[in-house]
Amino acid sequence: MHKDPQYYIQGVIDGNRLMLSRTITLIESSLPAHQEMARTIIDQLLPYTGHGVRLGITGVPGAGKSTFIDSFGGFLTKSGHRVAVLAIDPSSSRSGGSILGDKTRMSNLSVNPDAFIRPSPSGGTLGGVARKTRETMLACEAAGFDVIIIETVGVGQSETAVASMVDFFLVLMIAGAGDELQGIKKGILEVADAIVINKADRDNVTRAELARKQYETALHLLTPHNQDWSPPVLTCSGLEQTGLEEIWETVASHRSIMIANGEHDVRRKEQALDWMHFLLDEGLRRWFYNNPEIIKELPHLTRKIENHSMSPTAAAGVLLNHLEKFS
Repeated sequence: MHKDPQYYIQGVIDGNRLMLSRTITLIESSLPAHQEMARTIIDQLLPYTGHGVRLGITGVPGAGKSTFIDSFGGFLTKSGHRVAVLAIDPSSSRSGGSILGDKTRMSNLSVNPDAFIRPSPSGGTLGGVARKTRETMLACEAAGFDVIIIETVGVGQSETAVASMVDFFLVLMIAGAGDELQGIKKGILEVADAIVINKADRDNVTRAELARKQYETALHLLTPHNQDWSPPVLTCSGLEQTGLEEIWETVASHRSIMIANGEHDVRRKEQALDWMHFLLDEGLRRWFYNNPEIIKELPHLTRKIENHSMSPTAAAGVLLNHLEKFS
């Protein structure tokens, strides 16, 4: 590892893909020395960030996210954009993420000179998703990528975490797989900026159109999370590369409206403050549990709770009383 942060900073600003990859490796490292250097690098890169479109994409299993992103990313690069794809995989904490797997799933985008694909392993925690992905996103923006796509696996807690760090959150669905409305949770619908019915091709076009109407009805029952934007329901085919232009026009329209009403800047500021508070919570939790006295007393109190000789409330009180000694 190079000791000078400027080595990484200049490499990222110059758009050097190898240096970007090495910088992201530092960001994802759990070693204290690497984390300290990563903080320095990100601080220096901040003036070069913030100008990109941050797009979150999720969907039910089998929705064809990879094929869609491969096609959509290709459409964007042909339109003059540079696209970075960060694929979050909560299951990759053991292997550290499968770079080969991500590139196999997006075969066209992986060899596109205007695209960059990077798995972003969560490390087994939702917090890991938030911290690593946010900083990786900033590094990609500083390297000149103007569309950052964050792909999440599955539909659950990590999706709402991603929705809180992007400008536009797109939920990918499919038709003809039973009751479509059972395939997604209300919480995801509430944060969606658009729903896209994928695989609207061949003999599935009619079913996709029916699903589109079902989702439009469902969305009308919910209060939009922004008074100036009603989430549309669109159809597309990642395989046949249809409907992609309309989706991008929707993203661009949403961005224009949010910039015009000031919501874009407000949301970005809120996201930055949320990020700081998250890091404070994470740091305090780590500091507390690594304290020698807590390490010594916690097993003893745990046994007392298990054999019903002490309540969880009382045990927590004993542990929290140690904070007075720490201060």
